[in-house]
Amino acid sequence: MALRLIRRHLKDCPHTSTRYRRCQCPIHVYGTLGGQTIRRALDQTSWEAATELILGWTASGEIGVVKAEAPSVRDAITKFLADLDARHLGWEAKRKYRHLLEDRLLSWCESKGLSNLRQLTVDALRQFRQSWKDSPLYATKNLERLRAFLRFCQQAGWIKQNPATSVKPPKVTASPTLPFSREEMKRIIAACDEYGGNKDRIRAFVLVMRFTGLRIGDAIRLSKSQVSNGTVFVRTAKTGQAVTVPVPPQVVQALEKADSGSERYFWTGANIRSAVSNWSRYLGRVFELADIKDGHSHRFRDTCAVELLLAGASVEDVATILGNTPQVVAKHYAPWVKERQERLEKLVRQSWA
Repeated sequence: MALRLIRRHLKDCPHTSTRYRRCQCPIHVYGTLGGQTIRRALDQTSWEAATELILGWTASGEIGVVKAEAPSVRDAITKFLADLDARHLGWEAKRKYRHLLEDRLLSWCESKGLSNLRQLTVDALRQFRQSWKDSPLYATKNLERLRAFLRFCQQAGWIKQNPATSVKPPKVTASPTLPFSREEMKRIIAACDEYGGNKDRIRAFVLVMRFTGLRIGDAIRLSKSQVSNGTVFVRTAKTGQAVTVPVPPQVVQALEKADSGSERYFWTGANIRSAVSNWSRYLGRVFELADIKDGHSHRFRDTCAVELLLAGASVEDVATILGNTPQVVAKHYAPWVKERQERLEKLVRQSWA
């Protein structure tokens, strides 16, 4: 039985009809909704207000709950990205969310005629996922970002459930982290001298990425204030302490040689997304000259981590430098952990007896 309104007239009211709308006697509701039965006063005397309240309950499917009006997909994305700014997420994390939500989800929704947030059903999201050309690993990461966005919408009361949780991730076959070998690094450095652009600048950029473990976006924004006494400030740890990395003299010399007089070595202050795209292209040309297959900027970060581990640095120390957790470092760089390898060799030797 659906919910119905009735008017309970007071003793001094001349009207008797339970459906009379113009007096100020209290209004009650009775009926069933979502398996719940109700029969009580609404603390309302306006028939219009009581009707609107009941319609809100019916829309939510639950007594006493009024579902918030769902915004458009565009407005929901705008509010989510503003929340990321308020939470002070890193630039790279925000870039990936913007690329998925603004550049891809919003465009796909417009092409399908989906404007309201509640139109993003499980089936719609599965169709959206089918449009991706990402690798299984990156698709899994994007699905996690999509779930985070819709979880934000659920917590705001715009949707009752998170439809992305019912979309299964693709099967991921983990591939080992591949740092540059020392021979490859020699070829990359030599290729900087063959580069057709600013040779000093590209050489300094390559050396900074190799010896600091910075991500490409952070390396691009490196400023003079971060370089002091042979060390480079890479980040502030969660403990609030500054994390600095000593670098070889050749890195400092390369930075001095590439100094153009501005505060930042590799960035003019223009759009950082364009800067990342440009520097990725510059590095691609260097990899081509060095005859490096599958070269990309993140392999410099991998090389820095692996060389530290081979030198005997602990997983915790490498995690501090990279800004990752020890669990992430152990997962990606386990084959190069010196202590682990020495322990395994010792166990194998003991098994000979």
